Amino acid sequence: MDHDRAQELLTAERTRIEGALAGLEGEGSLEGSDRLEQGDRGSENLYQDEFNEGRAEDLHTQLSALERAEARLAAGTYGLSVESGEQIPDGRLEAVPTAERTIEEQRLYRRS
Repeated sequence: MDHDRAQELLTAERTRIEGALAGLEGEGSLEGSDRLEQGDRGSENLYQDEFNEGRAEDLHTQLSALERAEARLAAGTYGLSVESGEQIPDGRLEAVPTAERTIEEQRLYRRS
């Protein structure tokens, strides 16, 4: 993949992730009472807080993957599998700019 296109994809991905994180941080905690349990009247805010916490954790994981991809781009290894060194198809990188493995390797990685 062309370096400039890779940089463009990673920049767009950083903008998306940081924007989503900023949106979650801007909401803050919706639940003020420690006494409410799931299912209680008004517990929707508790559920939303827990959902947002999980979403923020996922976004931080994505940000870590993005930082690794940026480091590979700087090192000249972006687009190469971290497992085998094989070329990751451009189509996969267009869809998942932070991809670290080929599709086949990713399937095997998830099983282990």
